[in-house]
Amino acid sequence: LGLSNACVEMRGSLGGTCLNVGCIPSKALLQSSHHYHDAKEHFADHGIVMGGEVTMDVGRMQAGKAATVEGLTGGIEHLFKKHGVTYLKGKG
Repeated sequence: LGLSNACVEMRGSLGGTCLNVGCIPSKALLQSSHHYHDAKEHFADHGIVMGGEVTMDVGRMQAGKAATVEGLTGGIEHLFKKHGVTYLKGKG
């Protein structure tokens, strides 16, 4: 149709609240927490025995969450460029 499209986002990274600070980051950390719990409480039930104490590295968990968010926001940015959508930082 020859029309132009634009998206206004105030955060400086695409994806809105859910992707940047809400649902996705929370679920990434929750998944890591579930893995920790399973390793600590349930692996032995399945014959998986780990030597030593199971510990949590919160810094790595945060880094994994950040990598997930970055990958998804980068994917949205790629799609915007591919389809000629203009991205404007601000409030609309």
